[in-house]
Formats: sequence, structure tokens, C-alpha cells
Amino acid sequence: MTMKTSTLAITLALSLAACGQPDDSRAQDGVFAENRILPGDASSMKASFAPVVRQAAPAVVNIAARGVQQVRDPFWGIPGQRQTGSVGSGVIVRPDGVVVTNNHVIEGMQEIRVTLNDRREFSARVVLADARSDIAVLQLEGVNDRLPTLPIDDREEQQVGDLVLAIGNPFGVGQTVTNGIISALNRTETGISDSGSFIQTDAAINPGNSGGALVDMDGDLIGINTAIFSRSGSSSGVGFAVPATLVKRVVDSAVGGATAVVRPWLGVKGETVSAEIARSLGLERPQGLVVTEVWPNGPGARAGLREGDVITAIDGAEINDQGGLNFRVGTRAPNDTVEVAVLRDGRARTLSARVQRLPGDADVDRATLIREGGLSGAQVLTLNPALADGLGGDPFATGVIVSRVDSRGYARRGVGVQAGDVILAVNGRAVTSAEQLANLPRGAQLTVERRGQRGILLVR
Repeated sequence: MTMKTSTLAITLALSLAACGQPDDSRAQDGVFAENRILPGDASSMKASFAPVVRQAAPAVVNIAARGVQQVRDPFWGIPGQRQTGSVGSGVIVRPDGVVVTNNHVIEGMQEIRVTLNDRREFSARVVLADARSDIAVLQLEGVNDRLPTLPIDDREEQQVGDLVLAIGNPFGVGQTVTNGIISALNRTETGISDSGSFIQTDAAINPGNSGGALVDMDGDLIGINTAIFSRSGSSSGVGFAVPATLVKRVVDSAVGGATAVVRPWLGVKGETVSAEIARSLGLERPQGLVVTEVWPNGPGARAGLREGDVITAIDGAEINDQGGLNFRVGTRAPNDTVEVAVLRDGRARTLSARVQRLPGDADVDRATLIREGGLSGAQVLTLNPALADGLGGDPFATGVIVSRVDSRGYARRGVGVQAGDVILAVNGRAVTSAEQLANLPRGAQLTVERRGQRGILLVR
């Protein structure tokens, strides 16, 4: 698939499923180490990337996917089908033909063809697709020999200013290599993902590079190119890659037989430390996440975390916002122990927390159909942390979410309820279960949250 471009790309958009505001994004301050050496003379400046490319390029593949989309004639309303397709890139990470790419390259596609650097072609099937990280794992079919691979380097030793190569298939013209530097690490709040922490690079990344390799000077895979920030849909020197730490987590889940990536949680919610908050807390600089909520008997609560604590790091990695915390915890497996550095009453301390699966049932097929009253025709589910997180929402959210609405039911025709609405209260009383929505009378007022906005719907 071409590098995913938002409908706002003509004005100013993040080229992926969700738009973001670059001014709101954050990155960990770069650490400039002493073991990086600048070119000392003109001959050093002529040094070639060819040895790295020769090592890495054979493992980077082209992916062409095709599918059928159900459509309806806009004039006659007659249902029909339309052929769809996408072109992207991928990386072979195991010699038996395990390939990692972006989920948006293959999402909704029925036929996937993978072309290797040496022009061999294979059919592929999806082993695991993780929309949250935008990573998918494929298995090539009919592999009879050992294929070239790229080793996944998840040691997180990269630093701002390090040289990198982006290898992929931009514009479908064939494999292309571009070079640049790491512009930022731990880039969060990009609008790409609520639990993403991305490597930012100025290596030219264009449509079709999705799923391609971001490679360091050792020839190792340090990220999967996933998005660009662009006015035109083409490279403007701001590209984002999913770090190898998360890529490896998804690959390990797929190879281990899992059908989904299980993300553990710490059970805490917080607010970024602004300059104003830092002053109020007496901090030297605005850094960290102030804990505002702790889930009762959750991993954080059992570890001793409290409201008002400032989380500054997880396992030594600096934390500056909720997205960074979600990412760092999400790269671990359930029941792993993480070291949480906190400031409490001006004193630094370290707590050990065992991260765990989110509580609750994430199965959306267990929805309750409301048959009578003002919400008849709506299928609803009571929110719990696992369900809310699985739907891309806040695990701390409460209420009842509408999973589906019959277009002929009264909930749709008479009240205006839509799928995805979260019903928070009825007549000012908090809703905590689906049973509270049965047989709603005329005149009932529903407090509803829709796409982040709250409003009132009236049962007429």
C-alpha cells in the first residue's frame, strides 16, 4: 500500500490512519555520546553505504496485495463489489519466510504476493495483524531454502544523530535506499497511536515505503517505517518508524502461536508534567507523568504507586507522557516485572511492579441487544479496561458502549444513537451496566460521548 495518507494530506497531515499535530508531539532529549566519530578528512567523507546495503537489501521485499471491497451504487443503491489493491514493503526476519510489514499494507486484502530482492515471488498468508502497532506478520508459502534475513536489534542503543538507511519500495518503482539521521527518539503524541513511541528520521520515506526497513550502520533492523508527516503525501524529511522493541514483541507473539498481541498494563493514568506543574511540585524541570488515577488492586496499586506520584522512568527509559508509559509497558509480556522510578514528596524512589493483562472481557460479540424502550435496536456492552483498550479507548473509561445499531430500530430513528457512542448517564445518573438501558421511557435524557465530545440525546 502506498504510505498511508490522511484525507487532510493536502493541507497538513500525518500520512497514516490518524492525523496528528506535530507541535504537540514529544521526544526524549537526545543523548550525544562520545563514541560517535565524525569524518576526519575528505576520503572519509567518500565512504560508501554499499557494505550495509549489500548486507540488508536482500531481506527487504515488495508486497502487493489485492482485495474486494463491498460498495453500493450512490444513485441506484445497488450493492456491488470493487477491486482494491495496495503496494508496500516488508522485511524477512526469519529464514523460513516470516515477514514483517505494516498492518495497513495488508488490511482487508485477500491475496498477498511478496517479491524478493532477487525477483522470486511467493504467496503469503497473515499470521498476526496488530492494528494498534500497525505491524503485521506474514508467512511466505512454498519456501524450500533459507532466505536472507535482517536481525532485529531491540537493544535500543540508538542516539539522536546516528546515521540510518531506509530501504523500501517507494512509488512502486522498485527497491530504493535513502539515508539520513535519527532526528528524535521516543516520539509520542504523533496521532499515529495512543501507545506508540516512534523513531523519527529525516531519511526520505515516500508512499510505498510502508513496512520497509530502517537500518543502522551495523546492518540491523532498528525499526519499520510506518508514517510520514507531509503537506503533499511525499517525503518532507519527517518520517516515523515503529521501534524494533515493539516489532520483536509482535513477531515473537506470532511465532509463538498467538493470534493477538496481549498488552499488559500498569493500571495508572497520568498527566504530563508541564512547566506550570513542575513549578508547583518544586521540580527542576518539566519531566515525567503525574499519576492522577490508580486502578484499585491493579499492578501499580500493588506496587505502591499513589495519586500525585511523578513517574519519571520505566526500566531506566525516560517517561514524559501517557503514550510513552503505554508503549514502554506494552513492550513487556504479562507478569514481567518493571522498575518504576518515581518522585514522591520531592524524594526519588524505585518501585517494582508486575505488569498484567487488562482486567475484563474484550469480546465484542457478547453484546446485549435492547429489544424494548427508547434504545430498542441497539447492541451495547458494559465497558471494562480490556474492552475499552481493545476498542482503542481509555482503559479507565466507564459507561456502556454501543457496538451496533439497527437502522430500523427506535434507538437510531427516534433517538439518533450511533455505533461507537458511549452512554455515560441517564437523567444524570451514571450508567454502569447494560441493564440500566432497558425499557427507557420517553423524555429520558442520555449523556453521550461521541468521538471525544459530550452531548445530550433525548428519547422522544
